[in-house]
Amino acid sequence: QLQASGGGLVQPGGSLRLSCAASGVTLGYYGIAWFRQAPGKEREGVACINTPSGNTAYADFVTGRFTISTNNAKNTVFLEMTRLKPEDTAIYYCAPVPCDPSGWGPYFGSWGQGTQVTVSS
Repeated sequence: QLQASGGGLVQPGGSLRLSCAASGVTLGYYGIAWFRQAPGKEREGVACINTPSGNTAYADFVTGRFTISTNNAKNTVFLEMTRLKPEDTAIYYCAPVPCDPSGWGPYFGSWGQGTQVTVSS
């Protein structure tokens, strides 16, 4: 089970760090991706990390602003978000998916509650 946390209200240009904590599984064997869903829009992938290899992939709209990382000892994946924009406002979710430098695979399981990120002045 994966639990996303760390969301909140931040001004444009600000930063947030999201956490994806695992229970009952060892993240070091999986690829983990962050997805987001804004009101009225489809869920979209943001970034992924292959935790065994450390390889990462990013959506074009976050490249250079967001960084995904893992702390395998703490069984947690992070998404460091900087230079946030109002269009980054969404509920953010994490999920186990195949991941390599070309991107991430689909997720067919149940989504958790996610964590709300709101970028507004």
